[in-house]
Amino acid sequence: MRRVVAFLAASALFAGCGVSSDPAPAVRVDPGLVAQREAAGIADCPETPAEAAPVADGLPDLLLGCLGSGRQVNLAALRGTPMVVNIWAQWCAPCRLEAPFLKEFAARAGDDVLVLGIDYADPDPALALEFAAMAGWTYPHATDPLKRTAGPLRFQGIPITLYVDADGRIAYREVGGITSTQQLVDGAQEHLGVGV
Repeated sequence: MRRVVAFLAASALFAGCGVSSDPAPAVRVDPGLVAQREAAGIADCPETPAEAAPVADGLPDLLLGCLGSGRQVNLAALRGTPMVVNIWAQWCAPCRLEAPFLKEFAARAGDDVLVLGIDYADPDPALALEFAAMAGWTYPHATDPLKRTAGPLRFQGIPITLYVDADGRIAYREVGGITSTQQLVDGAQEHLGVGV
């Protein structure tokens, strides 16, 4: 009986030992993908807390991995700077057509607008990074291989571009491919109040 009581006491004592104090789940880092991202000059995702309270009509409290990185980003925690969020995939023909406009807009926007890509439902992150490098994108990209963004962001197909204000609210949704850099410049001015 003493052994049973001792076992139960020890079990209760160590019950919390397996709980990590780190709020973010562990992420497997593929050194090859990290090297591929860094060689392409693609920025890592911004650092965010693992959890964040979403704002009304805003980005969801959703933790996504970063393409070619061990970092994770919580969409709801991206605040403080207006954003253009483009949801794309390397297999998506309209995404390929809009790629040069996103590259040029990101270069023009500088630090005034955070451009963030979300690689959506791509089966191979190496191919996604290859496409991003070929497109000349240097801004960060989250990855959503399991299509977790579709429900909270209310979209059925890609590409889709979101104009998100500095408070994290989605000010406008551009459904379909972007057809010019000027379209993004005008959208940033009209929906975010930022001239680039």
